[in-house]
Amino acid sequence: MGPCNFSPTLAWLVDAASDCPGADRLLAELGAHLVADGVPLAAGSLTLEVPHPLIAKRTWLWRAETGRVIEALGFAPGGLAPDPPDDAGRRWLRDIARGEVHEEVVGRSDGPQLGWIGPRPFTADEIEQLRQAARFAATPLAVLAARATLRATLDAYLGKRSAERVLAAPLRRDLGETIQAALLYADLRNFTTLSETTPPADVIAALDAWFDRIAGAVHAFGGEVLKFIGDGVLAIFPVVEASPRRACDAALRAAGAAEAGMAYLNGERGAQGLPPLAFGAALHLGEILWGNIGAANRLDFTAIGPAVNLASRLEGLCKPLERTVLVSGALAAETDTPLVALGSHPLRGIASLCEVFTLPETQTRIS
Repeated sequence: MGPCNFSPTLAWLVDAASDCPGADRLLAELGAHLVADGVPLAAGSLTLEVPHPLIAKRTWLWRAETGRVIEALGFAPGGLAPDPPDDAGRRWLRDIARGEVHEEVVGRSDGPQLGWIGPRPFTADEIEQLRQAARFAATPLAVLAARATLRATLDAYLGKRSAERVLAAPLRRDLGETIQAALLYADLRNFTTLSETTPPADVIAALDAWFDRIAGAVHAFGGEVLKFIGDGVLAIFPVVEASPRRACDAALRAAGAAEAGMAYLNGERGAQGLPPLAFGAALHLGEILWGNIGAANRLDFTAIGPAVNLASRLEGLCKPLERTVLVSGALAAETDTPLVALGSHPLRGIASLCEVFTLPETQTRIS
């Protein structure tokens, strides 16, 4: 048997396409190769299903004239927006040119979908070229899909920064780094009573609503939720510049936003005849060990250290001090945000007294 004579497009799909950094670049380069091979293209689209808590599909849209790629998202049921029709890529392609859209499902029946449109209808030979390209694209797209699945899974369970750290390092428990961060530790009040007196489905709904508010506030101001611990949350705002002021201010704004979000949520719960959800939050600034811990073959990526312990203990003062948000002296010293001093208090397991502050607008009484 003689050597295979692949077209430049098919040779690229076999030899180099799997090295593309993402599906957007694969689509753009595949389109450019097809044009170079003589296929008249005006635009192309690539749709992938993705494992994500909110996003069901990602569609990339490429224009031959400019070489640019834009992205459209299809949200999962219960996500941020109603599901768009499955033909989002097809409709976009039809807006570019008047010809018929040629679509191919790559690989299995529920695999990625490639769509193309030209300035005129495709000939039979051109359609065959597009079909061959779709068949040869199965392997590189499977590689990209597996890579995207891994990244999306790690992002969902670890957070973006922590996922990047895990992907960049070997899977060993002796790897970690000491970083400075503003910490936010928060949990619900009276959760044990709630869980014992409320149907499990309603408990889960309450927890999800609480986590949406606190995590949404953290992410809105550049922080990252590191752990959900029962009904509690540990979040970090890493210090990325010489001064920690920016991280501390972000943590304070996130705490204020969480209060506002919970007030709105409790208004909705009250209208449904449900009891309000009270919470406590503590903010602290310190150094943490950020990395892998665990057993030899079962790792956890987390933050540990005295600063984490102090934040947890400080949160325990919210109820006796009848405040929703408490701030340590270490964080208070690094911000110009007006705070109210509450004196120095002992913390369980902490040798030194801790200066404690609160937000002036924090008047919520914790029952």
